[in-house]
Amino acid sequence: MIQLYRPGTSILHRLPAGPKLAGLAVVAVAVSAFAHDVWASSGVLVGVCALYALARMPWRVLAAEVWRLRWLVLVLGGFLWVFVSPTAAWVSTSRVVALILLASLLTLTTRMGDLLATLRRALRPFRRWGVDVDAVAMTISLVITMIPVVASFASDLRDAQRARNARVGIRGIVPLLVRTLRHADDVGDALAARGLV
Repeated sequence: MIQLYRPGTSILHRLPAGPKLAGLAVVAVAVSAFAHDVWASSGVLVGVCALYALARMPWRVLAAEVWRLRWLVLVLGGFLWVFVSPTAAWVSTSRVVALILLASLLTLTTRMGDLLATLRRALRPFRRWGVDVDAVAMTISLVITMIPVVASFASDLRDAQRARNARVGIRGIVPLLVRTLRHADDVGDALAARGLV
């Protein structure tokens, strides 16, 4: 399993996982509901970048996270630019990038064990309805941590295709699916080896 956590002493590193998860959820809802103009979406993106500085992450870390998203930006932004409007392209793309960067920051400043423990506590009341809290907590934490991992896979595969001058079409998604599924198998094997599944 890829470990994304980067040790540090910043306020975001010291902040418990619960408030960080709640913050991610609140920001995601707020961005979806209210950030529908250029200024609001730009403000969210700048704010997320400022959080990387608050977490004392080197600028190369933020640059690497943004670089991994370049094809998402080009494809999503380009499609909206051509078929809707430049404003819609900026607003939608900046909101998506901001949320992915925020999820990445959560994984960079939070240990997986802390994330799992927090999710278990939050989901504990659902046990009375027969919900497997451990399984749900593990699933949510894996989804959050897989966002930057899959983005990295997509970036690597696109670079490989460009190096071979391969034309990207609908078949270009197949290697990404294969690599993602292979990674999922590796994660499953690692969890099974630790007796977690």
